[in-house]
Amino acid sequence: MAVSDPAPSPLSPAPALTRAHGRRLRDIYRSAGWPCQDALEIDLLAAGLLERVRAGAGPETLRVTDAGMRWLASMLVRNRSALSAHETLVRRVAQEMARAGRLAWTGLSLRAQVATGDAERPLRWCVARPDVFSIRHTSVESYVEPIVHEIKVRRADLLADLRQEAKRAAYRDLGECWYVLGADARGRPVGEPDEVPAGYGVILAAPGNRLTVARPAQRPARAGLPFGVWMALAKATPVDSPDDDAQGLLAAN
Repeated sequence: MAVSDPAPSPLSPAPALTRAHGRRLRDIYRSAGWPCQDALEIDLLAAGLLERVRAGAGPETLRVTDAGMRWLASMLVRNRSALSAHETLVRRVAQEMARAGRLAWTGLSLRAQVATGDAERPLRWCVARPDVFSIRHTSVESYVEPIVHEIKVRRADLLADLRQEAKRAAYRDLGECWYVLGADARGRPVGEPDEVPAGYGVILAAPGNRLTVARPAQRPARAGLPFGVWMALAKATPVDSPDDDAQGLLAAN
């Protein structure tokens, strides 16, 4: 009696594509297409976003398919949308600080110190880039009360940031630290307050960027600022207060 071959097992579902897949696909699109032959390429080939090409007797290369180009284009649209939402919320928070009578800056690179756990060199310098940095408008150094606001509009970015303990420590070295959590496409916060470590304040930004304090931040022990931070602030231009335009209209009348 003939024995039939067993039916082939169904293929496993295609792997979920991540930002790492997107970076690899962009790299291949920009390059000559030399293969790395790793798991990322296998996923992209299986998904039909890459194809193998052999020209004559030359070596095999990779080429982004039409489906891959469409996926890259969709990623670009999403990234631009997220960047726009991030910039909008950064501007909103900075203006709220200015409206409260504070001096606020965006896009600063500030030197901060973080603990190393090494007894011989307990501290090391690093560069912190807070989304919004503000101080009180005062001439008394001990009254400046520096505040850092870190803006997150995508959950993946929030989770990646929360894994970087040194980055959070650098923010805390600069002053009081708050996380501002935006909303996703369904209007839900990209994170919950209890996901953010204790000591850091949490502000929830509802659709329309209405800001609500979910948890206050812990005040730092140091009220002043290092000399290097003062120098960075002196070279930068603070955000205009939203009331400046109104004042200009009054002066024109």
